Amino acid sequence: MHPYFHPLFVEFLVYFNDNQDYFEGHEVLEEYWKSIPGYSKAHPLTAYILLSTGMYHWRRGNLDGALRTITKAHQRFTSLPSEYDEYLEVVDFDQLIQDVASAKSEISNGNSFRAMDLTIQSQQLIELVLQTKQNLYLLAPGSDDVIHKHMLRDRSDILKLRNEKKKSGR
Repeated sequence: MHPYFHPLFVEFLVYFNDNQDYFEGHEVLEEYWKSIPGYSKAHPLTAYILLSTGMYHWRRGNLDGALRTITKAHQRFTSLPSEYDEYLEVVDFDQLIQDVASAKSEISNGNSFRAMDLTIQSQQLIELVLQTKQNLYLLAPGSDDVIHKHMLRDRSDILKLRNEKKKSGR
């Protein structure tokens, strides 16, 4: 199976392109990335994770955080090791690089948020995205539930784990 046809990457595409739920896109891609044996920060999925995070920050008006993460995404996209060439096949990678560079410039200039789409070049992947979209509950694009998602979710497990780490000195 091509890595882009993985169900979690397909979900990411739905969240990113369809309702711009960048937070949820980041979450599913991180899950996919961590499931890869020997996963590393050099993996192309980390660039998509950073892109999604940067878009989330930009839309919320956190220009410093947006610029920092979009810049990291751009660096990772433009310096992918050749072993990951298969990741360049089904998404219009040249357009992606151009859009990320444009976003960096717009953020640097203090411009308002502008959504971007990841252009899918594979008909098979387009069909998978359409099928997956039917099975996902999507929040309304631009709604507070999408824009401020990290603030609206139950974080009790995260806070508990953080406190346990503090107590144990890790």
